[in-house]
Amino acid sequence: MPSVVGLLEQRELGARRRVDELREEADRIQAELAVAELEWQEWVIARRRVDTVLAPNGGDTADTEITPDPRAAGGPPTSRDAVKPKSQVPVWREGLAWSVLSVDYQRILTALADRARLHQGPLTCQELAVLFGLDAVPSRVEALRSKAKRMVARGWLAEPAPGRFTLVAGVSGPGGGS
Repeated sequence: MPSVVGLLEQRELGARRRVDELREEADRIQAELAVAELEWQEWVIARRRVDTVLAPNGGDTADTEITPDPRAAGGPPTSRDAVKPKSQVPVWREGLAWSVLSVDYQRILTALADRARLHQGPLTCQELAVLFGLDAVPSRVEALRSKAKRMVARGWLAEPAPGRFTLVAGVSGPGGGS
């Protein structure tokens, strides 16, 4: 009959191997995330450039508002300076930059700011999930709803109708706080 200590050592070894495997997987995912964030930023820049070219004034940049590079200060953080995903949502106040929020909250602000810019009205959490490329399953939608409700409670978003979210007047979305 095997000893209790021997059995415990076997279980401990198995648990340690599992932790090592998960750490390796987490490192791989972090690397993929950094690449995906860079690609996303390149698409944001491309869209802004196309918006400038297709602007009513024919792309004349003499009186066009300059949009800073989103990778500069105040834009979406890169993987090395990103806010931790579980960070707190501060109460919004005049001048508070959106970069104080985690990437998930910034994505919500970006989507709603784009929507407001195009005069398309509020979004539901299900629409946000689809927009973010997530499966619109209840767990994903509820996670987004929780974040949106938290942002409503902290003054970043408004909920003009139940389950429909938009930016609060004064929150300029991704570019900054005011």
